[in-house]
Amino acid sequence: MKRNTTLAALTLAFALALTACGTGAEDNGAGSESAPATSSAATTSAASDAATPSATATGSAEEISAEHNDADVIFAQMMLPHHDQAVQMSEMLLAKDDIPADVADFAQQVIDAQGPEIEHMNSMLTAWDAEPMGDMEGMDHGRMSGMMSEEDMAALEEAQGTEAARLYLEQMTAHHEGAVDMARDEVENGQNPQAVALAEQVIDAQEAEITEMQQILQGL
Repeated sequence: MKRNTTLAALTLAFALALTACGTGAEDNGAGSESAPATSSAATTSAASDAATPSATATGSAEEISAEHNDADVIFAQMMLPHHDQAVQMSEMLLAKDDIPADVADFAQQVIDAQGPEIEHMNSMLTAWDAEPMGDMEGMDHGRMSGMMSEEDMAALEEAQGTEAARLYLEQMTAHHEGAVDMARDEVENGQNPQAVALAEQVIDAQEAEITEMQQILQGL
């Protein structure tokens, strides 16, 4: 009788052990099944994020209000070649040897600032179904806005070293002053909020750069 009791106890213990192992295996299986669910959720989240356009991916033309007047169009049309020439002058200087480091840094600063503004103004004209202005050569407002003449550009092309740096800063100061004048006209007469905001940005940035150029000139 005692032997039968012992065998029954051992049988019960063995059965319990098997049950425990089975439960552990099922638990492990449940855990392995939850991993793909988590991965699937992450994939869905990533896909959702990818489908949502970022602010930088949005086209500039869509962000620009269609509301505008003639002053806005003229501002963009005139400022575009003005910025183009500033970038051209800066690239011309950077191609030269023996340019003081602070002047070279300033020229690169002009390129970095005005390049995106050129793209923004092109987007404005596209949004308003307006065409960029043609060649400004010979136009009175071109000289009034501080644009350099062909002779001015030739002089900068021929200059070298510190002489080129000095001439560049003198020319760019007059160039910036013309840009500030045009931007003030836009602030006073423009209607499009993005164009007016850009004009205000031009005024703040280029007035600060005029002061910076004057300080650099004093050190040359």
